[in-house]
Amino acid sequence: MLRLNYKIITYIMGLLLVFNGGFMLISAVVSAIYSEAEAAQIFTSSLVAMAIGGLLMALTRNHVKELGKKEGYLIVTLGWLIMAFAGTMPYIFTGAIDNYTDAFFETMSGFTTTGASVVNDIEAMSKGILFWRSLTHWIGGMGIIVLAVAILPLLGIGGMQLFAAEAPGPSADKLHPRITDTAKRLWLIYVGYTAAETVLLRIAGMGWFDAVNHALSTLSTGGFSTKNASIAYWNDNPWIQWIIIIFMFIAGMNFVMSYFGFKGNFKRIFQDIEFKWYSSFVLGFSSLAALLIYFQADVSISSIEHPMVWGEFESAVRHSFFQVLAIITTTGFVTADYTLWTPFLTIMFFGLFFVGGSAGSTSGGMKVMRHIILIRNGIMEFKRTLHPNAILPIRYNKKALPNTVVFNILGFFILYMLSFIVGAVGLAALGLDFDTAIGGALSSLGNVGPAFGDLGPVNNFAGLPAIGKWWCAFLMLIGRLELFTVLILLTPFFWRNR
Repeated sequence: MLRLNYKIITYIMGLLLVFNGGFMLISAVVSAIYSEAEAAQIFTSSLVAMAIGGLLMALTRNHVKELGKKEGYLIVTLGWLIMAFAGTMPYIFTGAIDNYTDAFFETMSGFTTTGASVVNDIEAMSKGILFWRSLTHWIGGMGIIVLAVAILPLLGIGGMQLFAAEAPGPSADKLHPRITDTAKRLWLIYVGYTAAETVLLRIAGMGWFDAVNHALSTLSTGGFSTKNASIAYWNDNPWIQWIIIIFMFIAGMNFVMSYFGFKGNFKRIFQDIEFKWYSSFVLGFSSLAALLIYFQADVSISSIEHPMVWGEFESAVRHSFFQVLAIITTTGFVTADYTLWTPFLTIMFFGLFFVGGSAGSTSGGMKVMRHIILIRNGIMEFKRTLHPNAILPIRYNKKALPNTVVFNILGFFILYMLSFIVGAVGLAALGLDFDTAIGGALSSLGNVGPAFGDLGPVNNFAGLPAIGKWWCAFLMLIGRLELFTVLILLTPFFWRNR
């Protein structure tokens, strides 16, 4: 009879709360630098989180240092929930968001890198709170669990179970035989990209505070901005938008590809089938959108501000690449209201909500790798129909995939579509119209941010009823953790002691 190791689960929950409190402390320092009164309240939030976390660690310090798969799934799901509940404290203590439902929605949207917001006047918030919003993105982007994995050896705990449960995408490529070294390399790349984008945005004309916040949001593919108009605020500065386009593309790549690039192994990158498809999707859909925008749409109408500083064609190309990448990578930044361009583009963007970035990236959604395997399996079924006795494996990067991987992806696709339908029905039951219901469900499940209808790119989720916000927060969580990690906890056989 195997029993769950609740002590180690509680211990790691305490560790995550200490981490959370530490990041709140950074936000308090930012607030203090700008001489804001909110610095004291954010600092109090930090102390509360670290105190509770430290107490949990102290009470369970004599735990058995063993982790199984069940503990891994529980730690990941409970960890994200506890991080989200604790992350509401800066909003509540400062009064920036005085409604707990709204505070939880904003925090869950932050940690899951969804970027959907219930704040109507973002620019009225203090800099300490704005920084905390962006920081929740950055923490959740690579995964707070991966961060914990990187230091678990100091505690004498192996971390493979955690990494396998949390790592985005259907596979978790390892850069090093030791999983903790893999996590450290991922974070080093993540931090380096964030620093590089910050510097480039500052050079392009963005202030330091805005540059840091948008770098945090871009690399995490989150989408929180410091401006009410999102990136449309800088429609008169194409350089800023092109820099964000480049880093959105990078953030949507498998971070393992970035590692190979830094090692000079570019052949490995260009031979990777997922990178080829991901790049083709971005280039193809962006080119199509650019042509339709240039010949049929008026960007100046759908954009909050657009002086066409570099000419109409460059504007069409920039807005198309920006919005296609913002949706495929699930970043969710906005430079224009894409729902006003043309009906064809609206349908195309709706389809892009299902794509997602690469496996092993910070993007949400279904992931390009799954689409490749689904398409190849569909084609292979035709061949199997003609040659029923032939052995025809599905190949990926020139390697035959085990049937278990193919079945897992088929199961994920079915579960994803069912979750989308159930999510949309749930929102429709609350009185939302068709466009708003399907848009809200798809955006939340795919961790995109902007949606359609009343939740479109120039609106937000503030108008949802309270139960609708909790429902969307649940969809964000299961979407960010790839469905199985959370939903398996709802099955009776998970809790059986065998």
